[in-house]
Amino acid sequence: MAAQRVSNERKKELRQLDPLQRNILKALDFASYYKKQLLYIAGAVVVVAIVFAGVLTSFKRSENSASDRVARAMTVYRNLAEDPDAAYQAVKDDFQTVLTDYGNTDAGRMALVRFAGICMEAGQYDEAEKWFEKAYDVYGGQAGIGNFLLSSLGHVQLAKNNPEEAVRYFMQIETGESDLLKDEARFILAKIYEARQEDSNSRKMYDLIAREHENSIYADLAQSMTETVAVQ
Repeated sequence: MAAQRVSNERKKELRQLDPLQRNILKALDFASYYKKQLLYIAGAVVVVAIVFAGVLTSFKRSENSASDRVARAMTVYRNLAEDPDAAYQAVKDDFQTVLTDYGNTDAGRMALVRFAGICMEAGQYDEAEKWFEKAYDVYGGQAGIGNFLLSSLGHVQLAKNNPEEAVRYFMQIETGESDLLKDEARFILAKIYEARQEDSNSRKMYDLIAREHENSIYADLAQSMTETVAVQ
């Protein structure tokens, strides 16, 4: 009787499904019951994947087109660089196309900086200011290039004979965390303060250059100006 009981229990045990088998059966039942919904979901996933791949392909194509256009324009510009105005006239339409049609690409964003510089060289100061400002909106958060753009905007204002506006840009460099172009900004500020006969402010800028920018091209001149002011 004991042997018979063991045999029956074993048969009963064998008839029972283990947890993994039960889960598989439940999954199959679920899939069978919601077959139509699952097919819709699978189709939607495929569509999203196709759309995403298409977007990536389109973006890559736009990036390449923008890069090629900028490269061609820069080749033309370099060939005419000895005549900045002629060079500007030769490439302005190409850059305008890139900036309008490909402004969301990396090449298009960098074209802002390049074209602003071309405008500056050609004496198109209002245009240069416009594009440097747009470039600063894009890159201003990056300390290095942000300072470069602030300096460029300051130089544009000096070229337009607006020293007060120039001070606004150079002071942002002077008080910023990055040291890039800070020596130049301080030197220009010192010169502007000199012209306004603000001797204490001018002396302060020269002193900062002499103390904090020993390897700067402005260091020796700043040191001599500090000593001259001290003697006076």
